Amino acid sequence: MAILNITYNGLAMDYAIDVDYELSDRDLRRVAVEVIRSGGIKGLHIAALPENTFDHYVIDRFLSPTGDRRVYLRPKVPFGAGAVR
Repeated sequence: MAILNITYNGLAMDYAIDVDYELSDRDLRRVAVEVIRSGGIKGLHIAALPENTFDHYVIDRFLSPTGDRRVYLRPKVPFGAGAVR
């Protein structure tokens, strides 16, 4: 069991998933799309969410100090990138 945190459209939401913590990145992205399509997260239901919505998102896996497994699906951020000219 893990907590999947999805950041989408300016919102960050937690969703408890009963899947292997080491699920592949591809499968986690697919799960996130299905959760949003099905309305599994209160306040976020997009039935026609494209399959490739999270293709360029970053996936971070953390084990908290209390032993909780957390997976973050988030957009790439420009921090640390070179200056745009």
